[in-house]
Amino acid sequence: MEAMLVDCVNNSLRHFVYKNAIFMCERLCAEFPSEVNLQLLATSYLQNNQAYSAYHLLKGTQMAQSRYLFALSCFQMDLLNEAESALCPVNEPGAEIPNGAAGHYLLGLIYKYTDRRKNAAQQFKQSLTIDPLLWAAYEELCILGAAEEATAVFGETAALSIQKQYMQQLSTSLGLNTYNEERNSTSTKNTSSEDYSPRQSKHTQSHGLKDISGNFHSHGVNGGVSNMSFYNTPSPVAAQLSGIAPPPLFRNFQPAVANPNSLITDSSPKSTVNSTLQAPRRKFVDEGKLRKISGRLFSDSGPRRSSRLSADSGANINSSVATVSGNVNNASKYLGGSKLSSLALRSVTLRKGHSWANENMDEGVRGEPFDDSRPNTASTTGSMASNDQEDETMSIGGIAMSSQTITIGVSEILNLLRTLGEGCRLSYMYRCQEALDTYMKLPHKHYNTGWVLSQVGKAYFELIDYLEAEKAFRLARLASPYCLEGMDIYSTVLYHLKEDMKLSYLAQELISTDRLAPQSWCAMGNCYSLQKDHETALKNFLRAVQLNPRFAYAHTLCGHEYTTLEDFENGMKSYQNALRVDTRHYNAWYGLGMIYLRQEKLEFSEHHFRMAFLINPSSSVIMSYLGTSLHALKVILLLSSYQVYKKNNL
Repeated sequence: MEAMLVDCVNNSLRHFVYKNAIFMCERLCAEFPSEVNLQLLATSYLQNNQAYSAYHLLKGTQMAQSRYLFALSCFQMDLLNEAESALCPVNEPGAEIPNGAAGHYLLGLIYKYTDRRKNAAQQFKQSLTIDPLLWAAYEELCILGAAEEATAVFGETAALSIQKQYMQQLSTSLGLNTYNEERNSTSTKNTSSEDYSPRQSKHTQSHGLKDISGNFHSHGVNGGVSNMSFYNTPSPVAAQLSGIAPPPLFRNFQPAVANPNSLITDSSPKSTVNSTLQAPRRKFVDEGKLRKISGRLFSDSGPRRSSRLSADSGANINSSVATVSGNVNNASKYLGGSKLSSLALRSVTLRKGHSWANENMDEGVRGEPFDDSRPNTASTTGSMASNDQEDETMSIGGIAMSSQTITIGVSEILNLLRTLGEGCRLSYMYRCQEALDTYMKLPHKHYNTGWVLSQVGKAYFELIDYLEAEKAFRLARLASPYCLEGMDIYSTVLYHLKEDMKLSYLAQELISTDRLAPQSWCAMGNCYSLQKDHETALKNFLRAVQLNPRFAYAHTLCGHEYTTLEDFENGMKSYQNALRVDTRHYNAWYGLGMIYLRQEKLEFSEHHFRMAFLINPSSSVIMSYLGTSLHALKVILLLSSYQVYKKNNL
């Protein structure tokens, strides 16, 4: 029952039926109370945007995954101190951060929003060390201004790390398959007899099927939460084939076939299955393949096996012939007729165009008597061929890939991330022209995507080239009309161009797309601000802040409207809130400098303009106001020095 409920919950989560997942998981926790089941229920709550439910559910739990989920719920509820305590317990200073790269990334966000930028940068770098493909961590480093060059982050070290991860997954999956096969063969030997004759094959085979099936499926269900119950995944296929499993394998069984060549030349699925059965210790066969083989045995193998054994008797055959032939045929059968089949079969090809299977066949057809003292002879060749294929290929996302294909894929991904990462780093350093040149190196299919075109639009916006920025954002809308990232900047571009009709249309489109996105309300606020309705614009900007308090640009736009309404006190609060979210948000430093300049507090004005200029030295507007402040401040200093030294010639 527990396994079925867990499978039902995971199925509902996989199909985004969160209401059903929560209901069934509550039943699961009521019937089988455990912290692991609580984790599944908390996951259901979090995916249904019920962070408060997950918070109360996991409070006080100790397992690593529970602490991560609790910290995530605290982060979503803006309880940053509790989130940090969950990831880094005070009473356990040496405790490992749960969930590896994801845990370090979450801790980095907590440090970032509590104004500990150096610690945040360290956590983001650590997460990239563990998982070089965690792009979000590199982007956060770019926002903090602490990112290294993309060639260093996504270089050879990253490639080796990714390949190591995939190889570990491959070895783990192969180890599980080996364990399952050995367990099945052990249960088979327990249910079979030591003395076996060909005349008893059909009768004993039918009983062996039932016994193995019962033992195999009852191991993880009736035994409660056992050590190995994790490896038994219930499915409808297993229920339908509850009485079907591979027949028992016997060491002392000596098949008698009159003509060995007839077995070699027969490449039909039936002979393939029969030949596979004759390898007593076949390794690396997963559960899905066992089910497929057992289905064929139940329907076809009985008559063919009995007729062959009764028709041919008195000749011995080397079982390696059948084993290797079965391996090759099985490989082609499970890989199908796609390109992957030729790729997998090519991995067992030797020099001069002869396959391993063929060489073993040529060498194996010899008149050698069956020797029980070397029982692994029949399975050694088949195991070698099977090991070669399994070592060379693995399943990633349901697609079989060889180690060479994985290496090529990793290289291509990192090459792409190097270009994107360098462009992103240069953009956040406000070296916008260099960023544009970097983005131009991308292939057309990646350049013409919503995210890249939005980055290009932002770069042109920082260069105060509003016409080119408008073109880039318009193309981004055409490429990804559902993507709202960067649309707040697009609305500001239209605001500066005085394109009130386009801005109004954009705001309506964004609101109809997602009313809960802060970018939508920023666009609406810019639309009203362009029409000189600053109070309504301020309401829209405050709505954006309410939807996402960590959206720095919304705070800045609120500050602009307060400043326009000459509410300098609230304007300063808005700019300071923006700096709490992002200390490198130069627009907020600029806004504070403008308020102090209007209040004639020139020293404070010069300080804030200088901070903005240090972040974005390419902005001519900031440079101009900084010069104005310095000029006014210099005049005041000269006047004060004249009053002190009245005899000064100046």
